[in-house]
Amino acid sequence: MIHPSRFQPSWWARHAHLQTILARYLHRTRQPYRNERLELPDGDFVDLSWATPLQDESRPLVVLFHGLEGSVQSHYVQGMMAVLHSTGWQPVLMHFRGCSGEPNRLLRAYHSGETEDPAFLINTLRQRFPDRPMAAIGYSLGGNMLVNYLARYRNNPLSTAIVISAPLQLAACADRINRGTSRIYQRYLLNRMKQNWQRKLARHPAAGIRNDIYAIHSLREFDHCLTAPLHGFTDADEYYRRCSGLPRLPDIVTPTLILHAADDPFMTDAVIPEADALPPAITYELSRHGGHVGFMQGPPWRPRYWLEQRVPAWLQLYLPLTQETE
Repeated sequence: MIHPSRFQPSWWARHAHLQTILARYLHRTRQPYRNERLELPDGDFVDLSWATPLQDESRPLVVLFHGLEGSVQSHYVQGMMAVLHSTGWQPVLMHFRGCSGEPNRLLRAYHSGETEDPAFLINTLRQRFPDRPMAAIGYSLGGNMLVNYLARYRNNPLSTAIVISAPLQLAACADRINRGTSRIYQRYLLNRMKQNWQRKLARHPAAGIRNDIYAIHSLREFDHCLTAPLHGFTDADEYYRRCSGLPRLPDIVTPTLILHAADDPFMTDAVIPEADALPPAITYELSRHGGHVGFMQGPPWRPRYWLEQRVPAWLQLYLPLTQETE
């Protein structure tokens, strides 16, 4: 079943682009953190960021996965880590390979369907902290990845998961972001991706990958030339087909909240599932407004971020805080 969201934007922030762009610039919350390098089985690494100060080990863990080219510095990560930490949970962000500010060792990177690194992290945390309840939050690309993880690892140790502004139909989203005003976001993301990949390819000159990446002008072209061949897909179409989260939703058994805004400028209605295709484990909340990971309320001089209210309310249902951890 698809539920209407209770989110209502303020009069000044009803437009999708205002929600998407201003959320980044108006959100000034900063959460202290410390980093940890997690060595991976294939000889590479991912960097974790733990909200500090670290509290007692009875606190439930909340693992965050950022969006495309995001990091611990992303406004939505900082804000959510701060509210979760102050409320009583212990947040930790996993940077996808190459997103922590240091190029990873191998040519392999990350993508919307890459679940091996997140699965290794979650299993590692379960081994370290066998008695601590655990949840996960995925934003945008990280949200689509999380859907794939939940569907592939049905017997996972998560008590619940939250998926926010996820491009669950990758082909439709790649086409949408290449049209109209949304191309502003594509240009920004592509510039970051090209810079990171230029550094990566310089470390692997014998990889046989095209090095004129600055001639790439769309995310679909980028995925066709780099993402797909480097990760075992024949082309962008196969990558999009095999890694889109939408067809995987019926396989999810972990209690999962999906939050999406119908006016998200990164997407079309193709990402919205049919109500009868949703399994009992999924609660899907759709709002008319909110943009892409925006969901701002309140006056412009003191905006509030609805996600920072809705997410803790959901977590409390599955990772309740005891008197000792509050």
